[in-house]
Amino acid sequence: MSENISGNTATAHDDFDWSVDKRNVVRYTKEEEAAYDKQYSSTLKTIENDEIVKGTVVALTNTDVVLNIGFKSDGLVPLSEFRDVEDLKAGDEFDVYVVNKEDKKGILQLSRKNARTMKAWEEIMDAHKSGIVVTGKIVSKTKGGLIANVFGVDTFLPGSQIDVKPITDYDVYVGKTMELKVVKINEAIKNAVVSHKALIESDIESQREAIIGKLEKGQVLEGTIKNITDFGAFIDLGGVDGLLYITDISWGRIAHPKEVLELNQKLNVVVLDYDDNKKRISLGLKQLQPHPWDTLDKEIELGSKVKGKIVNIEDYGSFLEITPGVEGLIHVSEVSWSNTPINSREYFKSGDTHEAIVMTLDREERKMSLSLKRLTEDPWIKIAEKFPVGTKTKGSVKNITPYGVFVELADGIGGMVHISDLSWTKRFNNPNEYTKVGNELDVVVMDIDNDNRKLTLGHKQIEEDPWDSFENVFPVGSVHEATLLNSDDKGGIVLLPYGLEAFAPKKHLAKESGGFVTADEKASFKVIEFNRNDKRILVSHARIWEEEKQEAIEGEKKEKKAERESTAKVVKNMQKSVEKSTLGDLSALSDLKEKMDNASKGKSEEKSPE
Repeated sequence: MSENISGNTATAHDDFDWSVDKRNVVRYTKEEEAAYDKQYSSTLKTIENDEIVKGTVVALTNTDVVLNIGFKSDGLVPLSEFRDVEDLKAGDEFDVYVVNKEDKKGILQLSRKNARTMKAWEEIMDAHKSGIVVTGKIVSKTKGGLIANVFGVDTFLPGSQIDVKPITDYDVYVGKTMELKVVKINEAIKNAVVSHKALIESDIESQREAIIGKLEKGQVLEGTIKNITDFGAFIDLGGVDGLLYITDISWGRIAHPKEVLELNQKLNVVVLDYDDNKKRISLGLKQLQPHPWDTLDKEIELGSKVKGKIVNIEDYGSFLEITPGVEGLIHVSEVSWSNTPINSREYFKSGDTHEAIVMTLDREERKMSLSLKRLTEDPWIKIAEKFPVGTKTKGSVKNITPYGVFVELADGIGGMVHISDLSWTKRFNNPNEYTKVGNELDVVVMDIDNDNRKLTLGHKQIEEDPWDSFENVFPVGSVHEATLLNSDDKGGIVLLPYGLEAFAPKKHLAKESGGFVTADEKASFKVIEFNRNDKRILVSHARIWEEEKQEAIEGEKKEKKAERESTAKVVKNMQKSVEKSTLGDLSALSDLKEKMDNASKGKSEEKSPE
């Protein structure tokens, strides 16, 4: 006891012997003291902080529970940590967590709550590693799921992991006890995620493997419809799902499975195929019934009349369903006796009922072709009697193409009016400029082609050819008041009297004042060409003022020429007059000269005798 335990500098009384002058005091040797110390220490536990130990309740106070853990002193645990224990009494044993072996007051601090949490977390980790099933109580609802108490620790149960089917009402699970599987843990923050769905899927997978192991193609099973989609229905076969495709529901065509199936409906289905790897099972319903072609009425044969509804429409024709699963094709060429092109999608409507004649029938190949037009007699047989060449009649415009108009004269009989045969006087870029589909049109039968079942029709031939008289009305050189309808870089179309159209080349639209004649402008035009055979007339506005201008120039030239000729004539006459006067004067002068010469000669002769 005289040793300086604290290690500080020795004080004045550190060497005092406390056993001196004590009566009845037993003195031990150092060896005996060491032996007794060892014996005493062996009766005490060695503990460390953050350790879980077993403790026994020795006493209860108003605020704490006193527990003996076999340490040199008893420990205290807040009474609030035993709220879940009924009839708590001395002698009860609990696991406790060593918070502090000795606090500032020298008290051993223990915690039952921490012990439970640590032990529970260890059990949760073990459950996660081993994959064992645990039990948890749902204590509350939270965002996105539920809170489940597992081993005294709150864990998160996501809404997507409650069941294999979507859950919308979480409240019904609060307070219930569920079997769970620990699927994810975070040791750092002591957080765990559990799942009930994983257990269900595990059970389903076991059932699936058991069922698939017994599956055979052609096997008939009972199932319940659990979901219906656009492409089929999912059938619950008792723990495993199979898919019933829409094409395997009925021998007939259906637009949606809901037409014949209902949710939760029980029915027998046949296994068509299954894939062990992909865990897919294909089911059939229609296969439980005989194929309709095998039970088709034997009286149906070539030439038979049948009735049904349109179930499918394609560009090349439509399919008529005689009975569910038995269809015949009505090709577009078998709709009408007419050669007018038929648009199948415009002619037929889905669900419409039609009668037809069986054209071909192959029960083995399960094919049938039908005809609508053969319900009536071929009108082309008596076409020459009903519509001989030269017949004038009326028809309905059924179709318009860039090169002509298809006109129906009677059911199954029609022909084409070429664009050039629409009008004697007008030219069209497209027949739409003259008539529309559905309009009535007067026509003349111009030709019959029985082999190709075609009629050549004309519309302008209803009236006589006005070009016979146009040549006299519009001779070359005649001038007419007309209107320019339209123009382009090449020229313009000019509307002459009587509705006749002519063409004026661009340069012939030039005005004397500059520029060109514009659309809808009236002006004078001169016919510069008339072609009876091609039914073409060329006109010119520029030619009129150009010729007038040229005539003015020529007239001026003629006037100047006449003036020059007149002047020349006057000058000539004057010259002639001058010539006559000059000759007369010369004769007088000559006579005078002669007289003078004679006089001079006479004087000379008088002097000569000298």
